[in-house]
Amino acid sequence: QVQLVESGGGLVQAGGSLRLSCAASGRVLSIESMGWYRQTPGKQRELVATLTRAGLTNYADSVKGRFTISGDNPKNTVYLQMNSLKPEDTGVYYCNADDRIGVTFAWGQGTQVTVSS
Repeated sequence: QVQLVESGGGLVQAGGSLRLSCAASGRVLSIESMGWYRQTPGKQRELVATLTRAGLTNYADSVKGRFTISGDNPKNTVYLQMNSLKPEDTGVYYCNADDRIGVTFAWGQGTQVTVSS
C-alpha cells in the first residue's frame, strides 16, 4: 500500500503563491506517476497536473504557465508550485498515485486552497 499526505494549503490573495507538497510512503516503487487534482463544491474532481517517474509533465490548460509540478525522488515527495493564483483556483487539492497501467491506487486526504479576490 501507498500512503499520501498533502500539506501547504491555505488562504492567499489573488495574485499570490502557494506551494503544495505530497509525501508518499509505503510501497513507493509501485508508483509510476503522481498528480494533483482539485475539487470544488458541486463539481467533479478535475486534473491539475501530473508528473511521471520519467519526468514527463501534463497540465490543465487553466493552470499552464502558472503552476509547476515537480518531484524530489529521494524524499518521495511531489510539489505543486502555484503562482498568480486566481479565485477560480479555490478548492480542495488532492494528490494521487498511479501504477504502470495508469490506474489510480492511492489518494491523499486533500488540502484546502482558498484564493480571495
